[in-house]
Amino acid sequence: MAELSPIDVQKALKGMDYPTDKKALVDCARKNKAEDKVVSRLDELKTEHFDGPNEVTKAVFNDK
Repeated sequence: MAELSPIDVQKALKGMDYPTDKKALVDCARKNKAEDKVVSRLDELKTEHFDGPNEVTKAVFNDK
């Protein structure tokens, strides 16, 4: 899989309201027509609750 960048994640989650949960992140990414690799990575996260975009970015790149 091609590498993700924090910018890919930020674009996918444009308009997201926090706090939120993993399902809402995935739904937002799909609504924003994010690449499949971004949607898949969000769906694979172990963390279920996020207080802000920094937590999402941290989880995407460290939660493996």
